[in-house]
Amino acid sequence: MTQTLELITAVRPRTRRAAEFAAMAEEAGWHGIGFLDNQNLCGDVYVCLALAAAATERIQLSTDVTNPVTRHPAVTAGAIASIQEVSGGRASLGIGRGDSALAFVGHAPAYTRLLESYLKALQAYLRGDSVAFGELTPWWRDMAPPVNAVQVADASDESRLRWIDSRDTKVPVYGAATGPRVIGTVAKHADIVMFALGADIERLRWGLQQARAARREAGLDPDGVRYGAYLNVVCHAESESAPDTIPFLDTFVRFSTLHGKTHGPATKAAKELFASAHEGYRMWDRGPSLDVSAEFVDRFAIVGPPDTCIGRIQEIVDLGIDRIVVMGPTVDDTDDAPKRCAELMVREVLPALAN
Repeated sequence: MTQTLELITAVRPRTRRAAEFAAMAEEAGWHGIGFLDNQNLCGDVYVCLALAAAATERIQLSTDVTNPVTRHPAVTAGAIASIQEVSGGRASLGIGRGDSALAFVGHAPAYTRLLESYLKALQAYLRGDSVAFGELTPWWRDMAPPVNAVQVADASDESRLRWIDSRDTKVPVYGAATGPRVIGTVAKHADIVMFALGADIERLRWGLQQARAARREAGLDPDGVRYGAYLNVVCHAESESAPDTIPFLDTFVRFSTLHGKTHGPATKAAKELFASAHEGYRMWDRGPSLDVSAEFVDRFAIVGPPDTCIGRIQEIVDLGIDRIVVMGPTVDDTDDAPKRCAELMVREVLPALAN
Protein backbone atom coordinates (compact mmCIF):
# COMPACT_ATOMS: atom_id res chain seq x y z
CA MET A 1 0.00 0.00 0.00
CA THR A 2 1.70 3.20 -1.20
CA GLN A 3 0.94 6.37 0.71
CA THR A 4 2.45 9.84 0.98
CA LEU A 5 4.13 10.50 4.33
CA GLU A 6 1.84 12.23 6.84
CA LEU A 7 3.31 14.22 9.73
CA ILE A 8 0.90 14.95 12.57
CA THR A 9 1.50 17.24 15.53
CA ALA A 10 -0.14 16.31 18.84
CA VAL A 11 -1.51 18.83 21.35
CA ARG A 12 -3.52 18.78 24.54
CA PRO A 13 -6.99 20.23 23.96
CA ARG A 14 -7.48 23.71 25.35
CA THR A 15 -11.00 24.33 24.19
CA ARG A 16 -10.79 28.09 23.88
CA ARG A 17 -7.59 27.78 21.80
CA ALA A 18 -8.32 24.66 19.74
CA ALA A 19 -9.19 26.66 16.62
CA GLU A 20 -6.08 28.80 17.02
CA PHE A 21 -3.78 25.79 17.46
CA ALA A 22 -5.26 24.04 14.42
CA ALA A 23 -4.92 27.14 12.25
CA MET A 24 -1.31 27.55 13.39
CA ALA A 25 -0.53 23.91 12.61
CA GLU A 26 -2.08 24.22 9.15
CA GLU A 27 -0.13 27.38 8.38
CA ALA A 28 3.09 25.77 9.62
CA GLY A 29 2.74 22.93 7.12
CA TRP A 30 1.75 20.00 9.34
CA HIS A 31 -0.44 17.44 7.59
CA GLY A 32 -2.61 16.97 10.64
CA ILE A 33 -3.24 17.81 14.27
CA GLY A 34 -4.16 15.29 16.94
CA PHE A 35 -5.93 16.13 20.21
CA LEU A 36 -5.52 14.14 23.41
CA ASP A 37 -8.70 12.63 24.87
CA ASN A 38 -8.69 12.85 28.65
CA GLN A 39 -11.83 14.14 30.31
CA ASN A 40 -9.97 15.04 33.53
CA LEU A 41 -7.03 16.89 31.98
CA CYS A 42 -8.45 18.56 28.88
CA GLY A 43 -11.50 20.03 27.25
CA ASP A 44 -13.71 17.66 25.28
CA VAL A 45 -11.83 16.29 22.30
CA TYR A 46 -14.78 16.43 19.89
CA VAL A 47 -15.62 20.02 20.75
CA CYS A 48 -11.96 20.85 20.04
CA LEU A 49 -12.04 18.96 16.74
CA ALA A 50 -15.24 20.74 15.65
CA LEU A 51 -13.70 24.14 16.42
CA ALA A 52 -10.52 23.10 14.60
CA ALA A 53 -12.54 21.99 11.57
CA ALA A 54 -14.23 25.37 11.33
CA ALA A 55 -10.89 27.20 11.49
CA THR A 56 -9.04 25.16 8.85
CA GLU A 57 -9.36 23.95 5.27
CA ARG A 58 -6.67 21.34 4.66
CA ILE A 59 -5.31 19.83 7.85
CA GLN A 60 -6.35 16.38 9.09
CA LEU A 61 -8.10 16.20 12.47
CA SER A 62 -7.73 13.25 14.81
CA THR A 63 -8.07 11.89 18.32
CA ASP A 64 -4.63 10.96 19.71
CA VAL A 65 -5.98 8.88 21.27
CA THR A 66 -9.37 7.92 22.60
CA ASN A 67 -10.19 4.67 24.43
CA PRO A 68 -12.85 1.91 24.38
CA VAL A 69 -14.22 2.47 27.89
CA THR A 70 -15.43 6.03 28.44
CA ARG A 71 -17.83 6.08 25.46
CA HIS A 72 -20.11 3.52 23.83
CA PRO A 73 -18.80 2.64 20.33
CA ALA A 74 -21.93 4.15 18.76
CA VAL A 75 -21.23 7.43 20.58
CA THR A 76 -17.59 7.49 19.49
CA ALA A 77 -18.49 6.61 15.90
CA GLY A 78 -21.20 9.25 15.80
CA ALA A 79 -18.88 11.91 17.21
CA ILE A 80 -16.03 11.31 14.77
CA ALA A 81 -18.45 10.89 11.85
CA SER A 82 -19.84 14.31 12.74
CA ILE A 83 -16.32 15.75 12.57
CA GLN A 84 -15.89 14.02 9.21
CA GLU A 85 -19.05 15.69 7.94
CA VAL A 86 -18.29 19.22 9.12
CA SER A 87 -14.63 19.05 8.04
CA GLY A 88 -15.34 17.79 4.54
CA GLY A 89 -13.70 14.39 5.08
CA ARG A 90 -10.64 15.35 7.13
CA ALA A 91 -11.29 13.32 10.29
CA SER A 92 -9.54 10.21 11.58
CA LEU A 93 -9.99 8.27 14.79
CA GLY A 94 -7.02 7.22 16.90
CA ILE A 95 -7.74 4.72 19.65
CA GLY A 96 -5.79 2.69 22.17
CA ARG A 97 -6.48 0.65 25.28
CA GLY A 98 -6.54 3.85 27.34
CA ASP A 99 -4.10 5.19 29.90
CA SER A 100 -4.53 8.45 31.82
CA ALA A 101 -8.16 8.91 30.77
CA LEU A 102 -8.98 5.62 32.52
CA ALA A 103 -6.56 6.07 35.41
CA PHE A 104 -8.28 9.31 36.36
CA VAL A 105 -11.58 7.46 36.76
CA GLY A 106 -10.02 4.54 38.60
CA HIS A 107 -9.24 2.02 35.86
CA ALA A 108 -6.24 0.39 34.23
CA PRO A 109 -6.05 0.10 30.41
CA ALA A 110 -8.87 -1.88 28.83
CA TYR A 111 -8.59 -5.60 28.15
CA THR A 112 -7.36 -6.42 24.66
CA ARG A 113 -10.52 -8.42 23.98
CA LEU A 114 -12.58 -5.29 24.72
CA LEU A 115 -10.47 -3.26 22.31
CA GLU A 116 -11.05 -5.91 19.64
CA SER A 117 -14.84 -5.97 20.02
CA TYR A 118 -14.88 -2.17 20.15
CA LEU A 119 -12.84 -1.88 16.95
CA LYS A 120 -15.18 -4.28 15.16
CA ALA A 121 -18.21 -2.29 16.24
CA LEU A 122 -16.57 1.06 15.39
CA GLN A 123 -15.70 -0.04 11.88
CA ALA A 124 -19.22 -1.33 11.27
CA TYR A 125 -20.82 1.88 12.54
CA LEU A 126 -18.51 4.03 10.43
CA ARG A 127 -19.33 2.01 7.30
CA GLY A 128 -23.02 2.56 8.00
CA ASP A 129 -23.52 -1.13 8.77
CA SER A 130 -25.59 -2.63 11.55
CA VAL A 131 -24.14 -4.02 14.76
CA ALA A 132 -26.12 -6.78 16.47
CA PHE A 133 -26.80 -6.04 20.12
CA GLY A 134 -25.24 -9.40 20.97
CA GLU A 135 -21.97 -8.29 19.35
CA LEU A 136 -21.62 -5.26 21.60
CA THR A 137 -19.37 -5.78 24.57
CA PRO A 138 -20.92 -7.12 27.80
CA TRP A 139 -19.43 -4.08 29.57
CA TRP A 140 -22.39 -2.03 28.30
CA ARG A 141 -24.96 -4.68 29.08
CA ASP A 142 -23.90 -4.58 32.73
CA MET A 143 -24.98 -0.94 32.97
CA ALA A 144 -28.61 -1.27 31.90
CA PRO A 145 -31.07 -4.07 31.09
CA PRO A 146 -31.73 -5.08 27.45
CA VAL A 147 -34.15 -2.89 25.50
CA ASN A 148 -36.78 -5.66 25.41
CA ALA A 149 -37.12 -5.23 29.17
CA VAL A 150 -39.43 -2.28 28.46
CA GLN A 151 -41.63 -4.57 26.32
CA VAL A 152 -42.23 -2.23 23.38
CA ALA A 153 -43.84 -3.67 20.28
CA ASP A 154 -41.05 -2.94 17.79
CA ALA A 155 -37.76 -3.27 19.71
CA SER A 156 -34.83 -3.82 17.38
CA ASP A 157 -32.04 -6.33 17.88
CA GLU A 158 -29.38 -4.28 16.13
CA SER A 159 -27.86 -0.82 16.09
CA ARG A 160 -26.49 1.45 13.35
CA LEU A 161 -25.89 5.13 12.66
CA ARG A 162 -28.88 5.77 10.46
CA TRP A 163 -27.80 9.27 9.46
CA ILE A 164 -24.46 8.32 7.89
CA ASP A 165 -24.40 8.68 4.10
CA SER A 166 -22.71 5.60 2.64
CA ARG A 167 -21.45 7.74 -0.27
CA ASP A 168 -19.24 9.75 2.10
CA THR A 169 -15.65 8.73 2.74
CA LYS A 170 -15.43 6.42 5.74
CA VAL A 171 -13.44 7.76 8.70
CA PRO A 172 -10.13 5.88 8.93
CA VAL A 173 -9.46 4.20 12.27
CA TYR A 174 -5.97 3.73 13.64
CA GLY A 175 -4.88 1.95 16.77
CA ALA A 176 -1.97 2.68 19.11
CA ALA A 177 -0.08 -0.51 19.88
CA THR A 178 3.03 -1.66 21.74
CA GLY A 179 2.69 -5.31 22.80
CA PRO A 180 2.21 -8.26 20.39
CA ARG A 181 -1.43 -8.94 21.32
CA VAL A 182 -2.53 -5.36 20.77
CA ILE A 183 -0.42 -5.05 17.61
CA GLY A 184 -2.12 -8.15 16.24
CA THR A 185 -5.60 -6.93 17.20
CA VAL A 186 -5.08 -3.52 15.63
CA ALA A 187 -3.49 -5.02 12.51
CA LYS A 188 -6.58 -7.15 11.92
CA HIS A 189 -9.28 -4.59 12.68
CA ALA A 190 -7.95 -1.05 12.10
CA ASP A 191 -6.96 0.84 8.95
CA ILE A 192 -3.61 2.02 10.31
CA VAL A 193 -1.34 0.38 12.90
CA MET A 194 0.37 3.06 14.99
CA PHE A 195 3.39 1.74 16.89
CA ALA A 196 4.24 3.21 20.28
CA LEU A 197 7.68 1.60 20.37
CA GLY A 198 9.95 4.61 20.31
CA ALA A 199 12.26 5.54 17.45
CA ASP A 200 14.51 2.48 17.75
CA ILE A 201 14.71 0.89 14.30
CA GLU A 202 14.96 -2.67 15.61
CA ARG A 203 11.90 -2.27 17.80
CA LEU A 204 9.90 -0.76 14.94
CA ARG A 205 11.03 -3.53 12.59
CA TRP A 206 9.86 -6.07 15.20
CA GLY A 207 6.48 -4.32 15.42
CA LEU A 208 6.06 -4.45 11.66
CA GLN A 209 6.87 -8.16 11.69
CA GLN A 210 4.28 -8.75 14.42
CA ALA A 211 1.58 -6.85 12.54
CA ARG A 212 2.23 -8.50 9.19
CA ALA A 213 2.34 -11.96 10.75
CA ALA A 214 -1.01 -11.33 12.47
CA ARG A 215 -2.59 -10.32 9.19
CA ARG A 216 -1.19 -13.35 7.37
CA GLU A 217 -2.51 -15.63 10.12
CA ALA A 218 -5.95 -14.05 9.70
CA GLY A 219 -5.81 -14.56 5.91
CA LEU A 220 -5.35 -10.84 5.25
CA ASP A 221 -2.93 -9.02 2.99
CA PRO A 222 0.00 -7.81 5.17
CA ASP A 223 0.17 -4.68 3.04
CA GLY A 224 -3.59 -4.08 3.19
CA VAL A 225 -3.20 -1.64 6.08
CA ARG A 226 -0.94 1.33 6.67
CA TYR A 227 1.73 1.54 9.33
CA GLY A 228 2.63 4.54 11.46
CA ALA A 229 4.47 5.49 14.63
CA TYR A 230 4.37 7.83 17.59
CA LEU A 231 7.78 9.46 17.91
CA ASN A 232 9.25 11.67 20.63
CA VAL A 233 11.08 14.35 18.63
CA VAL A 234 12.95 17.45 19.82
CA CYS A 235 14.66 19.42 17.06
CA HIS A 236 17.19 21.97 18.25
CA ALA A 237 20.50 23.48 17.27
CA GLU A 238 22.53 21.63 19.90
CA SER A 239 23.25 17.91 19.91
CA GLU A 240 22.37 17.27 23.56
CA SER A 241 19.12 17.63 25.43
CA ALA A 242 18.06 16.74 28.95
CA PRO A 243 15.37 14.01 29.06
CA ASP A 244 12.91 16.29 30.86
CA THR A 245 12.79 18.53 27.76
CA ILE A 246 11.32 15.68 25.66
CA PRO A 247 7.52 15.81 25.95
CA PHE A 248 5.84 12.53 26.95
CA LEU A 249 9.13 10.59 26.97
CA ASP A 250 8.39 8.89 30.30
CA THR A 251 4.87 8.00 29.14
CA PHE A 252 6.01 6.31 25.96
CA VAL A 253 8.92 4.54 27.64
CA ARG A 254 6.45 3.15 30.17
CA PHE A 255 4.19 1.80 27.42
CA SER A 256 6.91 -0.71 26.53
CA THR A 257 6.44 -2.41 29.91
CA LEU A 258 2.92 -1.42 30.90
CA HIS A 259 2.30 -4.56 32.96
CA GLY A 260 5.88 -5.21 33.98
CA LYS A 261 6.98 -7.20 30.90
CA THR A 262 9.09 -5.62 28.17
CA HIS A 263 7.77 -6.03 24.64
CA GLY A 264 10.04 -5.99 21.61
CA PRO A 265 13.81 -6.24 21.31
CA ALA A 266 15.78 -4.34 23.95
CA THR A 267 19.18 -4.45 25.59
CA LYS A 268 19.53 -5.47 29.21
CA ALA A 269 20.07 -1.83 30.18
CA ALA A 270 16.97 -0.76 28.25
CA LYS A 271 14.85 -3.45 29.89
CA GLU A 272 16.02 -2.24 33.30
CA LEU A 273 15.08 1.31 32.39
CA PHE A 274 11.67 0.22 31.06
CA ALA A 275 11.08 -1.55 34.39
CA SER A 276 12.17 1.55 36.31
CA ALA A 277 9.77 3.67 34.26
CA HIS A 278 6.96 1.25 35.03
CA GLU A 279 7.63 1.30 38.77
CA GLY A 280 8.29 5.02 39.16
CA TYR A 281 5.78 6.55 36.77
CA ARG A 282 3.88 9.51 38.25
CA MET A 283 0.48 9.62 36.59
CA TRP A 284 -1.10 12.37 38.64
CA ASP A 285 1.44 15.15 38.94
CA ARG A 286 3.01 14.43 35.50
CA GLY A 287 6.43 15.20 36.97
CA PRO A 288 9.64 13.74 35.51
CA SER A 289 10.21 10.16 36.62
CA LEU A 290 13.07 8.97 34.41
CA ASP A 291 16.80 8.92 34.98
CA VAL A 292 18.08 7.92 31.56
CA SER A 293 21.37 7.97 29.72
CA ALA A 294 22.03 10.04 26.63
CA GLU A 295 22.58 6.76 24.76
CA PHE A 296 19.08 5.55 25.63
CA VAL A 297 17.54 8.89 24.63
CA ASP A 298 19.35 8.74 21.29
CA ARG A 299 17.87 5.30 20.56
CA PHE A 300 14.35 5.69 21.93
CA ALA A 301 13.73 9.31 20.90
CA ILE A 302 14.93 11.63 18.14
CA VAL A 303 16.86 14.54 19.56
CA GLY A 304 19.24 16.90 17.82
CA PRO A 305 19.73 19.36 14.98
CA PRO A 306 17.57 19.31 11.83
CA ASP A 307 19.86 17.01 9.82
CA THR A 308 19.78 14.43 12.61
CA CYS A 309 15.99 14.57 12.85
CA ILE A 310 15.55 14.34 9.10
CA GLY A 311 17.89 11.38 8.79
CA ARG A 312 16.35 9.44 11.69
CA ILE A 313 12.79 10.02 10.54
CA GLN A 314 13.65 9.10 6.95
CA GLU A 315 15.21 5.86 8.18
CA ILE A 316 11.92 5.02 9.91
CA VAL A 317 9.90 5.96 6.83
CA ASP A 318 12.09 3.61 4.77
CA LEU A 319 10.85 0.71 6.90
CA GLY A 320 7.38 1.22 5.42
CA ILE A 321 5.95 3.69 7.94
CA ASP A 322 4.01 6.55 6.38
CA ARG A 323 2.14 8.24 9.24
CA ILE A 324 4.06 9.81 12.10
CA VAL A 325 2.54 11.52 15.12
CA VAL A 326 5.21 13.76 16.62
CA MET A 327 5.18 14.02 20.40
CA GLY A 328 7.39 17.07 20.78
CA PRO A 329 7.39 20.85 21.08
CA THR A 330 4.60 22.18 18.93
CA VAL A 331 2.15 25.02 18.31
CA ASP A 332 0.83 25.09 21.87
CA ASP A 333 4.25 25.73 23.45
CA THR A 334 4.86 29.25 24.74
CA ASP A 335 8.15 28.87 26.67
CA ASP A 336 11.14 30.14 24.72
CA ALA A 337 13.15 26.92 24.39
CA PRO A 338 10.31 24.58 23.29
CA LYS A 339 8.96 27.29 21.00
CA ARG A 340 12.32 27.59 19.26
CA CYS A 341 12.40 23.80 18.84
CA ALA A 342 8.92 23.82 17.33
CA GLU A 343 9.84 26.60 14.92
CA LEU A 344 13.03 24.81 13.83
CA MET A 345 11.05 21.61 13.22
CA VAL A 346 8.65 23.49 10.98
CA ARG A 347 11.28 25.54 9.20
CA GLU A 348 13.84 22.81 8.51
CA VAL A 349 12.45 19.32 9.02
CA LEU A 350 8.93 19.36 7.60
CA PRO A 351 9.90 20.78 4.19
CA ALA A 352 12.77 18.30 3.82
CA LEU A 353 10.56 15.29 4.56
CA ALA A 354 7.78 16.57 2.29
CA ASN A 355 10.09 16.42 -0.75
